[in-house]
Amino acid sequence: MQPDELALSFPCAGDWLTGILSPAGDAPQRGVLIAVGGPQYRAGSHRQFALLARSLATRGIPALRFDYRGMGDSTGEQRDFTDVDADLRAAIDAFCARVPSLREVVIWGLCDAASAALFYAGQDERVKGLVLLNPWARTEAGLAGTTLRHYYRARLLQPDLWRKLVSGRFDWRAAAGGFFRLAGKALRRPASAPAESPGLHERMLRGMRAFGGNVLLIDSGNDLTAREFLDMAGASPAWRRLLAAPQVQRRTLAEADHTFSRRAWRDQVADWTADWVRAW
Repeated sequence: MQPDELALSFPCAGDWLTGILSPAGDAPQRGVLIAVGGPQYRAGSHRQFALLARSLATRGIPALRFDYRGMGDSTGEQRDFTDVDADLRAAIDAFCARVPSLREVVIWGLCDAASAALFYAGQDERVKGLVLLNPWARTEAGLAGTTLRHYYRARLLQPDLWRKLVSGRFDWRAAAGGFFRLAGKALRRPASAPAESPGLHERMLRGMRAFGGNVLLIDSGNDLTAREFLDMAGASPAWRRLLAAPQVQRRTLAEADHTFSRRAWRDQVADWTADWVRAW
């Protein structure tokens, strides 16, 4: 922890969540809640969440990162991103209580945390902005189609593939088998979800429709998760309309991987986030 950071413990449905607040400025009115994606805790992959929170704080934007129930230092049973509404609400309650000047909260989420933010945002009037990075829209057919469209196309342009072909070291049978298995999955019609239990794509769409605030969508150019979300959204007239709305800004880091693992990528994401949060 940095000397000015504060460790928080706050209740959530009978359990206790642990968070770290990076305070900033005098009476800030807008802060960023960093939601955790995947089975990890509040530091994030290669400490991205810790470094992001500190970067935002130095620019006058307070930030809170925290552990969901059952992760890191929080108590309770572990759950996945489809069941963290109560955790997000508890964290925002604690954030606003500790920084009484806050009037607006931005939820920042990478991967399935972006999807969780979409599920939750429309239920809480304090949430005025979302930063969504490589949202998780994974289905078996979607992944197969995205792999066929993006991985195999890129593979054809790689010199080592053609060197293997010329040298006779290319395994045609294995390659063809993998290709046709993916093609079969891509063409498979997804099972219909019951109306009372919408599927992932429908739940994300409902969340986006219900949220009337500002959105910053950041995608990595070298990430199948991001490609799968963009392929899904591009094939949907409803998603195309929502993403074309004036309150939605989009940024792409062409070379970046899923977690923005290089310092230059991580810093670029922090810069885009801070500039956007202060712009409206």
